[in-house]
Amino acid sequence: MEKTTETATVNSQTGEEERMRDEYQELIQTLPKESDWVGGYLYLYQGCTTWLKALAFAIANRKDYPLSQSPLLTSNPHELVPFFEFDIYHENPFPNLENVHSPRIFSTHTPYALLPSSIKDSKCKIVYLCRNPLDSLVSYWHFIGKLRPETVEAISLDQLVDMFWRGLTPYGPFWDHVLGYWKASQEMPNKVLFLQYEDMKVEIVSPLKTLADFMSCPFSLDEEKQGMVEEIASFCSFDNLKDLEVNKTGKVHTGKQNNIFFRKGEVGDWANYLTPTMVERMQKLMEEKLEGSGFTFKRS
Repeated sequence: MEKTTETATVNSQTGEEERMRDEYQELIQTLPKESDWVGGYLYLYQGCTTWLKALAFAIANRKDYPLSQSPLLTSNPHELVPFFEFDIYHENPFPNLENVHSPRIFSTHTPYALLPSSIKDSKCKIVYLCRNPLDSLVSYWHFIGKLRPETVEAISLDQLVDMFWRGLTPYGPFWDHVLGYWKASQEMPNKVLFLQYEDMKVEIVSPLKTLADFMSCPFSLDEEKQGMVEEIASFCSFDNLKDLEVNKTGKVHTGKQNNIFFRKGEVGDWANYLTPTMVERMQKLMEEKLEGSGFTFKRS
């Protein structure tokens, strides 16, 4: 009985997501095509999205805001880098995007295959941050648990693994989402930058320089000598962002607490939650779905 109720809820959410995607495809056609637009297309449920938004914002706006005066000190990254579907087009189908401060950085969870031509064929660049599915799943489980209304029964981790295995996740199967952007990055490396979370946790300086170059705002030699790359990396680190007062006590405009976007940010935390059976099932699924693609997830 419990499973039937949850399946009905999932189906309802999937229908809503499909409707939102259809509306988004129509509405986004009004997007102006300007050279200073950078799209941060992010799909990880918690931690990665927030982290990439902070990094991209700090890099793109470092000339206007020294870190001691950064808007990240007083605003959550999700307020500074809004989602197309949740923020910009949610209230107004025809927002005046030209009033958005340049450089313009936006985000979306939309799969690459569903992006409209106004994005694919424009000069807008796309940054995608991928995380190991085991950690993504555990992070998502904690995240939806924090968002769950008291009247809604909690979903077990075993149930979520089963849903993930069947592809019942927002915006479609996880592997399709990842492969869509990865293949695009292989075909159009100047258009799509594909990063992996685990690499950035091991060594952040090189990926940050790559990100800045890709966003057409590279670090100068003087900035590198002065340690600007390391300063941004430290300022935007998970621990520092989590410890900022705005992220401990503040709220985003939807009313959600900022602290729900910060849990651990660790690589390999899945080992504390997933059983060997769950892990084996997930690994077999990924091997099957990625076979022949040339892509592999980083092990954590």
